[in-house]
Amino acid sequence: MEEKNYLAKWINNELSEKELVEFKNTTEFKDYEKIKEYSSHLQVDDFDEDTVLKSIMSHKKTDTKIIPLYKKWFVKVAAVLVLGLGITVLMQNASRETQYASHGQKTSFSLPDKSEVVLNAESEINYKTNNWDKHRSLELKGEAYFKVAKGKSFVVTTSLGKITVLGTQFNVKSRNNRLDVSCFEGKVKVNYKNQEICITKGQAISYENGNPIEIPKSDITEPEWMHNELAFKKERIDNIISELNRHYNVTIILKDQPSAQLFTGTMPANKLDDILHILASAYHLRINKINKNKIVLETIDVQK
Repeated sequence: MEEKNYLAKWINNELSEKELVEFKNTTEFKDYEKIKEYSSHLQVDDFDEDTVLKSIMSHKKTDTKIIPLYKKWFVKVAAVLVLGLGITVLMQNASRETQYASHGQKTSFSLPDKSEVVLNAESEINYKTNNWDKHRSLELKGEAYFKVAKGKSFVVTTSLGKITVLGTQFNVKSRNNRLDVSCFEGKVKVNYKNQEICITKGQAISYENGNPIEIPKSDITEPEWMHNELAFKKERIDNIISELNRHYNVTIILKDQPSAQLFTGTMPANKLDDILHILASAYHLRINKINKNKIVLETIDVQK
């Protein structure tokens, strides 16, 4: 009989006396006997199938979250797109040029096509330097004089209207709901609300609060402020005071309700006192200087 059969029968106490004698004479019997002796001292709880089953069922199954490969791919692509967009915005901002003239100052500069621009006091221009040949557009706040290079064109956009030019010299002023455009050479197209008007050399066009203002033709070759003069054409007194505050970096206050009378005239820009006396005479005002930088204008009752 094979040894393994002796072992199985010995464990189950099924060996005959003869088989037991033969099994004890094997070399492995002493080892098996020791194992059986040690195992007899081990205590194991009775196996209760019902208890084990209830224990297993009482534990909730935890769902394993699986992220599909296509979602991982989408997240990576989205991250690349966001990064690319950020770089694009950064590059666009980096290529954006801003020119500014502060109170009482003028700023001159050239555009990428060599056109010349002069900014008047407290004015600002923004434009993109990259791809200028395909996108010739500027944003203007305030007043600027343009001397466009021959054969070049671009668009000047303001909050009140759009001006399209071609090889010309012109002036644009956009302040306080009033748009003024003057042409000194060539031709200028002005888009204001739903209107489109072309003006040529010596002509000017003005709009205020949506209403056109008729401006007489002139033979001057450049705007007056380029030669240190302040010129006003059918201008309200409050607009004039705002312009003086910008040019002289002072605070001039009109104490009473502004007059509806419109002012037309040219005055030297380097003499504020002379300008104040001209306005005081035209509008019956009293000049009250509070300090070096603050002036109050009060209406005089001429009937008294």
